[in-house]
Parts: sequence; structure tokens; C-alpha cells
Amino acid sequence: MSNLPWKRIGLVLALTVFAGLFLFYNPVPDRPEVGKMAAIAAFMAILWITEAIPLAATALMPIVLFPLAGILDSGSIAKDYVNSIIFLFIGGFLIALSMERWNLHRRIALNIIYVIGRRADLLILGFMVACGFLSMWISNTATAVMMLPVGLAVVSKMEEEFGKERSHPLTLALMLGIAYGCTIGGVSTLVGTPPNLAFIRIIQELFPEAPPITFGNWIIMGVPYSIVLLLTTWFLLTHVLCRFDKSLRLDRSIIRSELKQLGPMRFEEKAVLVVFACTVFLWTFRRDLDLGIFTLPGWSSLWAGFDRIDDGTIAIAMALVLFLVPARQREKANRILDTDVFGRLPWGIILLFGGGFALASGFASSGLSLHIGESFRALGNIPIPILLLVICLSVTFLTELTSNVATITMLLPILVSWAASMGVHPLLFAIPATISASMAFMMPVATPPNAVVFGSQRIRIIEMARTGIVLNLFAVGLTLLAVYIFFPAVTGAAFGDFPSWAK
Repeated sequence: MSNLPWKRIGLVLALTVFAGLFLFYNPVPDRPEVGKMAAIAAFMAILWITEAIPLAATALMPIVLFPLAGILDSGSIAKDYVNSIIFLFIGGFLIALSMERWNLHRRIALNIIYVIGRRADLLILGFMVACGFLSMWISNTATAVMMLPVGLAVVSKMEEEFGKERSHPLTLALMLGIAYGCTIGGVSTLVGTPPNLAFIRIIQELFPEAPPITFGNWIIMGVPYSIVLLLTTWFLLTHVLCRFDKSLRLDRSIIRSELKQLGPMRFEEKAVLVVFACTVFLWTFRRDLDLGIFTLPGWSSLWAGFDRIDDGTIAIAMALVLFLVPARQREKANRILDTDVFGRLPWGIILLFGGGFALASGFASSGLSLHIGESFRALGNIPIPILLLVICLSVTFLTELTSNVATITMLLPILVSWAASMGVHPLLFAIPATISASMAFMMPVATPPNAVVFGSQRIRIIEMARTGIVLNLFAVGLTLLAVYIFFPAVTGAAFGDFPSWAK
């Protein structure tokens, strides 16, 4: 209830700004839809930031407001809510839910922790690697929820043996390691975190002629970035920010006991593992992968029909396989995936995606993107590195308090318009902004994993904020470095090129 006055203020502010802009803001007299689109964008932005109404409800507003404002017709808007990126998310999530149903994710995580964690600091690394790997493929929220009880069991044993006060720095490092590992792993792949998928579709909406960025293109940058950030975060947590008594030893018998309870690998787990491995292979090697030294040919070039397949098609096809394979443990389900799984899909996030894509379409169709780009020209020639630094810092700290999907949805059309007006490759602004939208480590509300571990009551806000601000700043620097190094591999364009499709 404490948020109610803030939400009421947000709703009143949103309506006031919307009415003022809609009635009186007309920057391009011969195109009144530019001002109307600005009013709708501001209205949705304020509602998303303040969460005055549910995020998914705000995302549905373009269906009503765009036709009334003369920006797009209803049929065109509806296509933004059902497209290949939505199906990529749904298919990937169905495969993730199959891993959760049959406990494959738990087996993978526990084995990683057990193999790596021989010392206290290495056990923390084991937790972080397990969280990071799983978050590449399944919801980082689900990963955090699954890993927290295992971590708390280790913490309780440690507190019982060494006392709460002496073991607190180690507890803090472990709890934060779980949250941060989940967040960092999600950046590695297109399906790992919602902002990545939003980025792909919004660029498609704004620049239809741009070559698509595939799953394989993204991991060329995403995996090295995540590995470096995860290892650095682990080092900072265990040796700098949460230094603990090196004589403390975490009990690995808990992990061993958890593995023993899982028993031998069952048929259902093996089936899910095979489908999961095939999906990753098909995603990664669909298109040619330019690794600099050599190029790996993609399987889509083997037959003309394969060229019409995208990552969303692969995700749905492999998820459908799981609905066809019968389960042997009939007391749990008749098939590997069954009817009940559709009730577990995050429909709110799916609608939020659709609203973001519709907003991007509105920016392009109304001419607001072009108007914003022309307005930014008045700023003059600011050095690109400074602009990238400002973008990364702004997005990182904004997402400490707002939804990362909503933030990237609002900002990407503006950033790419700005880039195009300067003759800069639009993805040079879009990629670091997208990565930065996931790099919020300071506040419990910043990411679901942060909220999950904060709920353990083993961490105070000041401790998370103090640690998180250091990681925020390091992530900004690493993001800039990664974009400069990997930009050509991800986009297929040289760093200083301005593509013809962006003109």
C-alpha cells in the first residue's frame, strides 16, 4: 500500500502530460501525427516508470490509441504483438519449463557447483557459473529461485558452525554471487534476457532492410563479455568487496546430498537434454559465423528451404518435439510437456514485448523518429566515446528503478534516430544500451534475482548498493570495450561504417 500515493501521482502526471502534448504539441505542422505520437510515447513512458497501472496493461494501449490518433491501423498494430521474436521467446521458454519440470536444470547446476567448489571462494564461483549458465537459457528469476534454497542450506550450516557475525561476509558474497550470476548469464544469448529480444525486434521495426542479428552473431560478443564480467565480479566479491576469513570452509556435503537425492538421470531428463542441445546447435550455426580467422558455414545454406527458417521457427519446432515425446513417469505427466505448461508462460512479459514493438512501429510510421534525429543534430559533433559512456551510464542507473524491458523499449527508437542523424551506425548506440539495461546491480528492485536474494533476509540494502555501484561502473567500462572489439563480428559492418539501410 505504501506505493499507492506514488502510483496515483504517476497516473495523474501521465494523463496531464498526455493531454497537454496531444492538444498543444505540433512540432511538424504538416504531420500532426508526430506530436500525437510524442504524446502517446510520453504517456506510456510515465506509466511504465511509475507502474501506475500494470506494465502489461500499459503495453496494450497502442492498440487503442494509435488508430484513434491516425498513426497506424488496428491490423498493422496487431502484427507487432505476434511475430517471430515473440515465438522465439515462447519456444525458448517452453524448453526452459521442460528443464524445470524434470529437474534437469537442478542437476546441471549442482554438478557444476560440486566440480568447481573445493574452497569457499571456489564454491561461490561454482554457484555463479551454475547460475550464469542456466540463465543463458531459462528465466533468471527461475534460476535465482531454484539456487537460493541450495545457497541458504550452505549458509545455515556455515552460520551454525562459525556463527552469524563471523560468517556474514562469506554469506553476503554467496547471496550476491547467486543474484549477479543470474543477471550476467542472461546477457550471453538472445533468449537469456528480455531486453535482448526487444532490441532485435525494435531494430527490425525501425530498419526493415537491416540484416538480422542471429543467435550466433550475438554470442560471439555475449559469451566472452559474460565470462569476463562473471569472473571479475567473483574476484571483486570474494577478494575485495566482501573479504572474509580464508580459514572458513563451506560444507560441500550439502551439495553431495542434493545430488544423491536426484538419483540417476531418468529418461525424461535425457530427452530434454537432447532437445536442448539440438536447439542450441541449430540456433548457433544457422547462419555463417565469421570468427575473424575463418568462417563457419551455416546449415541454412544447405537447402533453399532452410533459408526461410529463423530462430523463432527453431524454438517452436523443438518445443513441439517435447509435446510429442511420451513420459515414462506417468504420475507427473503423459508427455514431456503437457497442456498445463501454457498456464506457466509469462504472458505479461509477452504483452510487454508487443507493446514495445508497437511503440517502435509508431515512432517510425508517425515520423517521430526522424524528427527526434533532426532535433539532435543541433547538439553538434560530440565525440562518440563520450556519447556511448553517457548512454551506458544513463541506461544502467535508470534500470535500477524501472523495468529493463520498458526502459529499452522507450529509449531505443530515440537512440537509433540520434545515431542516424549523426551519420553513425544505429547499432553502435543500440547494442551498448541493450546490454546496459541488464547491468543493474545496486537495488533489490533493479532485477528479479536481486529481489529474490534480498528476500533471504541475509543482505541489507546498503550492502547491496555499496557492492552494486562498483559493479555497475565496471560493467559500463566493459560494455564500451566489448562493443569496440566485437562490433564488426556482431553487425557485419566496420566500426565507422554508416549502412545504406539506415539512410
